[in-house]
Amino acid sequence: MAPDFWGNAENAREILKERARISERLDEWKKLADDLEDCSILFGMAEEEDDAGAAAEAEKELLKLESRMKRFSVSLMLSGEDDGRNAIVSINAGAGGTEAQDWAEMLFRMYSRWCEEKGYKTEIMDFQEGDEAGIKSVSFSANGDYAYGYLKVESGVHRLVRISPFNANGKRHTSFASVFVFPEIDDHIEVNVDEKDLRIDIFRASGAGGQHVNKTSSAVRMTHIPTGIVVQCQQERSQIRNREMAMKMLRSRLYQLEKQSRDEKMQEVHDTKNEIAWGSQIRSYVLHPYRMIKDHRINFDIGNVDSVLDGGIDPFIERVLLAGIYK
Repeated sequence: MAPDFWGNAENAREILKERARISERLDEWKKLADDLEDCSILFGMAEEEDDAGAAAEAEKELLKLESRMKRFSVSLMLSGEDDGRNAIVSINAGAGGTEAQDWAEMLFRMYSRWCEEKGYKTEIMDFQEGDEAGIKSVSFSANGDYAYGYLKVESGVHRLVRISPFNANGKRHTSFASVFVFPEIDDHIEVNVDEKDLRIDIFRASGAGGQHVNKTSSAVRMTHIPTGIVVQCQQERSQIRNREMAMKMLRSRLYQLEKQSRDEKMQEVHDTKNEIAWGSQIRSYVLHPYRMIKDHRINFDIGNVDSVLDGGIDPFIERVLLAGIYK
């Protein structure tokens, strides 16, 4: 471990956290390999002894191992830069009026139940009630390991087809709601300027400031070589003071540059959202005339609608991740 490892406590914590994640994956891989070998031995013994009971037991263990391998494969897909972060989820009612607002509330309940099952802590950040029922929009944070990595696949338009509970004639109605998931980014940006990245020029100040300012080489110009940002200060008589003020300006410029870069990245994610209407949905939830939930990205469907709406969305999340749609 480097001598200055703990010099930046926040960075050290992140590194140790990542180290723990990698170690956990390595341990799981070794355990899977050992258990697979044990199953192979058990199958071999059952075959040699013609033991139907042992064969049945080995098959049972193999099915458990297959399920664990699938979960492990999914975890390996969570290697994106932001996958380990907390998530912020925004749900917005789309076309469909009160129906859509009720649908947005149903989605909120579904994701809340999923987070609860995963052990993720949630916190509502914004909540707008519907005009008559449901919600117009809601934003909440999901805090826990890989919350964003899992939930990012839910971004898109979700379509509901059902008999309207708000129509006395009992007509079938189609509603839409959008789900937007993005990683939670720490607002505190620590700007560290490495001296070797700077070119500092000292020159004689010009313009207003009196004879002393004009005749003394006290002005400071700083060039941040990696970004090309140039700042200068010649307002003070002291070169030291001008240097301090120039550094302050440079840090502010670098902070603003990082903020713009972050905002542009979030805008790129935001621009991937489609119109909240027909034809742009990633998943359809059909409650009438038949009951089925289908993910159009992977052509996968589930008939147990109640389970999914109660938070059982893992089959969709896992298959979308394994399909490599989201990097």
